[in-house]
Amino acid sequence: MTPQTSLSPRAWGELGLLALIWGGSFLSIRVALDEVGPITSVLHRTFWAMCVLWLVVGLRRLPLPRDPRLWGAFLIMGLLNNVLPFSLMAWGQLHISTGLTSIFNATTAIFGVLVAAAVFADERLSLRKGVGVALGFAGVATAIGVQNLAQFDIRSAAQLAVLAGTLSYACAGAWGRARLRGVPPVVAAAGMLTGSTLIMAPLTLWAEGVPSLDLAPRTWAAIGYYALIATAFAYLLYYRVLAVAGSGNLLLVTLLIAPVAITLGALVRDESLSVNAYAGFALLALGLLVLDGRILGRLRRTI
Repeated sequence: MTPQTSLSPRAWGELGLLALIWGGSFLSIRVALDEVGPITSVLHRTFWAMCVLWLVVGLRRLPLPRDPRLWGAFLIMGLLNNVLPFSLMAWGQLHISTGLTSIFNATTAIFGVLVAAAVFADERLSLRKGVGVALGFAGVATAIGVQNLAQFDIRSAAQLAVLAGTLSYACAGAWGRARLRGVPPVVAAAGMLTGSTLIMAPLTLWAEGVPSLDLAPRTWAAIGYYALIATAFAYLLYYRVLAVAGSGNLLLVTLLIAPVAITLGALVRDESLSVNAYAGFALLALGLLVLDGRILGRLRRTI
């Protein structure tokens, strides 16, 4: 991860837009869950986003992947990056607030460091990364609360499900680096969503039955937002931001998503978080900043 020291106003604007879009996705998913099941909500997300991204691939006249091994890689990527995390988090949101879900979502970067260190020789766990990871896990423990784990209930299970989803995201990052190098990002995203839809369709039929299309306008609006804007469009914007801002600055998006989701949850659904959750997010944010490395670098230059 190479930190970028300066960003153009346009890059800052795109970073902020991506954070707003993803921050809003937690609320839209929760709204949809008022009428559809968590598995069905994920099928809507992967199917409609898949359709849009293949349309983009066609409009850009990008070559279609033909290697069966690459399609196998898409299938695994869809499982790790969509099926497992989307499903676990959607179920978790039935029992915990959107804001708390977004806080736990930020641990993706923490797990990402650990998974990369375990898999790749050039991603060893340095002292700085170790400190950042330790602070991140301290934040998670604070947000959950030891007492909640001691008195295990459905809320505790939901929190752990969301964390399991972030671990799956981290594994997907490692898988993508190992198996999808050289594939155009839009093609990789479309292939991944195709793989996840192939998994989600029979899973939805088995777990929740045939999805109904007779949904309230509010539900369709929520599905449209998280499938088309927060998934299809956000993937396109993500790769653009990655190109102009660098992977280091994408940690800033992780930090900005939670405040957006917390604010929207409070305004729209009258949700509130405990002091523990805010304290945990503060520790987690500090851990992410340590992982980023720029603050420590500036401190060294000023001392």
